[in-house]
Amino acid sequence: MTAAFAPFDDERHDPAVRSAAPGAQWLASAGTYPRSTLALWETRPTAPAVLPCGSVFDVVGVPAVFGRHMLDRLREEGPGSGPVALHRGRMLIFATPGAATRLPALLEWEEWGGSVPPLRCHGNGDAVTVPPPAGGERSATTGSRWLMAPDTRHPWLPGPEVLLWACVRAARATAAPDVRVSIFLGGGQDAKVYDVSKRR
Repeated sequence: MTAAFAPFDDERHDPAVRSAAPGAQWLASAGTYPRSTLALWETRPTAPAVLPCGSVFDVVGVPAVFGRHMLDRLREEGPGSGPVALHRGRMLIFATPGAATRLPALLEWEEWGGSVPPLRCHGNGDAVTVPPPAGGERSATTGSRWLMAPDTRHPWLPGPEVLLWACVRAARATAAPDVRVSIFLGGGQDAKVYDVSKRR
């Protein structure tokens, strides 16, 4: 399944754009000046870039451990995942435009929404730092790297409903199991035992 995005200006006529890797073309297309972004990556292949959200992709930032559970659910039980980056201890999940607005609203209606850690949803009017499409080692200055780099000009991106499903499944997977607490009154072995069980 692919998302349809309009090509940016002069994409078909500019040799530098045509020769760029498909994932780089897709990322650069989010910016106002895609050729400048591609030129940056050509001269400095390990340089991160700040790109706007809302037109080509939205980004949902989640704590890294919870994000790992989300990715596990998406891979093992769901439709898979699109591009995912790691930036300063948070996982950046690239999603369809509009997901940043819709996902928090969906979580408010979901009973497990309160078990989901705080999300940072970046949509129209926001920008995010993305690693260079070439990948490589984590940037020393930004702490950014790809977990799954974009490798096509039209990568599949999860929508808000898919991300809601992954959040709920991850919350269930990380929820504390039933806790059984025994309270002993007195010191002897034949003392009465009271079991207090609760579900968190």
